[in-house]
Amino acid sequence: MYKTSGFRGLSAAQREIITHWNTVRGDRVMPDKSDIDPGTLRAHLGSISIVEIDRWGEARFRIAGTKLRQIFGGEVRGLSLKEIAPDKAEMWSLGLSASHERGEPVGGIIERRFDRHAWLRLPLHPGPGFSGLVLCHDLILVPEKQDDPDRSSLFSTISGSLAA
Repeated sequence: MYKTSGFRGLSAAQREIITHWNTVRGDRVMPDKSDIDPGTLRAHLGSISIVEIDRWGEARFRIAGTKLRQIFGGEVRGLSLKEIAPDKAEMWSLGLSASHERGEPVGGIIERRFDRHAWLRLPLHPGPGFSGLVLCHDLILVPEKQDDPDRSSLFSTISGSLAA
């Protein structure tokens, strides 16, 4: 069954990742994890995680990029969402079930007090015994000038690599 995705991404990074996801899935609803080419997504790997959802609905990080350590304050690979700080778990749970249930990319940008959270969730075909796998891309966008709170429209990524 071929399915077209309505969400195209809000940033250049999101659009590149969605384009790759659409390319490798071909005429399937979603690609397999093995279809994702890390070389194609090299520029984004530090901000990518893969979350596995088991048959009981528990979500666990299977892969977590190095830039995500800045957000979590440490390694999260292998941890369930229940094992991390509630505010961080809430950030990652955004769109997990919607992406999995719809079988298509979902994403957005959440305005927070001092920054913005750009998030993307793309379903992957699960392996045996699992309800789902979701490829996640997350960036925390911070103001370019910390001393000018009135210029909230000027944002860049922690790494400075996201083009809007």
